[in-house]
Amino acid sequence: MGHPVSATTRSTTDQVRIKRAYAPADDGDGYRVLVDRLWARGVSKEKAHLDAWMKEIAPSTELRRWFGHDPARWDEFQRRYRAELAEPERRQLVEALAERATHGPVTLIYGARDTAHNEAVVLCAVVSAARATHQKDARH
Repeated sequence: MGHPVSATTRSTTDQVRIKRAYAPADDGDGYRVLVDRLWARGVSKEKAHLDAWMKEIAPSTELRRWFGHDPARWDEFQRRYRAELAEPERRQLVEALAERATHGPVTLIYGARDTAHNEAVVLCAVVSAARATHQKDARH
């Protein structure tokens, strides 16, 4: 059974979750990875308690600028970002996160104010789906 999640921490599965960089780290976060291309303003490396920073998995600069966290562009942003995540280099990073999530919690850290419309929401769904595939393959 999952744990209650706050507005700054959301989970689609118990193993892959998202959390704002400004929310305090806790033991249940497991592997913490920043998934923004830019460092979260005002957050020190010590306070962030990151295990990794995967700039390469973030949306391209062009897509990030086009989106501008405009909820009216959310559906198209999701489509375009999923297409970027399907590219070979980023797909390898998705697979690495999915594999790690089969062994323990993975928390995708992001800096956006909007907790519902940001790249971590999309990435969480993609990594969770890849994790489910890993688990299914392991059973067969």
